[in-house]
Amino acid sequence: MRLTAFTDYALRALMRLAGEPERTFTTDEIAREFDISRNHLTKVVRELAGGGFIATQRGAKGGFRLARPAEKITVGEVVKLLEARHAIVECFRSDGGGCVLTPRCRLKSKLALAARAFISELDRRTLADCAYTSPARHATGRSVKSARKRAT
Repeated sequence: MRLTAFTDYALRALMRLAGEPERTFTTDEIAREFDISRNHLTKVVRELAGGGFIATQRGAKGGFRLARPAEKITVGEVVKLLEARHAIVECFRSDGGGCVLTPRCRLKSKLALAARAFISELDRRTLADCAYTSPARHATGRSVKSARKRAT
């Protein structure tokens, strides 16, 4: 199975939020930390907010954080939401695609079984299982910001 870059970025952001659930993060922070496009991440954040995974706040102290505890969000539900519009193969599309093998295909049922197993495994994993703190915070037990303050 292959996830889209969109889902990959969403999972990275959620894992980071799970690593410090008391913090509010900005799109710029996450984009810089993971070296991903800010514009792309803005779309990801909008989709995650619409899915009820994150809460956003506008303004000077704005940003986003998890909308629910990390233990209550499964990786599977995130992947299902974000990958729903992408069929793993043409014949899985809502319009059935145009594959000439479809009437007698012996692979489709096996792929469907594999896709269900993939999602089933992800449904057993929560964001808490995958929480990620920044390397600087993990190494010192403090945030990068507090480490910078000590250095000055």
